[in-house]
Amino acid sequence: MPTLLATLPHATRRLLFTWAVLMGLTLVTMLSAQLGGDARLQALPLWSAGLLLLSTAFKAHQVLMTYLGLRDASSAWRGAFIGLVLLTLVLVASGYLLARLGS
Repeated sequence: MPTLLATLPHATRRLLFTWAVLMGLTLVTMLSAQLGGDARLQALPLWSAGLLLLSTAFKAHQVLMTYLGLRDASSAWRGAFIGLVLLTLVLVASGYLLARLGS
């Protein structure tokens, strides 16, 4: 007897799988950000900030491709949106590095 998940359409399974991956990455992000306690008053270590940016980039890519449907869009649209996400992440990383160098 097939499971409930196996009876769902492929598109629905893809959305559910993507949602589960995004939730898992959110947990990784929360753990690497060292939420709570005395750690919240300190700057994140470089590895933690890198993990946050990498996780954010993957999550943004999944949202663009799966939920906004850019997987089926032209390469120009995909390139434009991915380029904007990468530009945003570079700006955030640059701000973090400048703040670390300044302190």
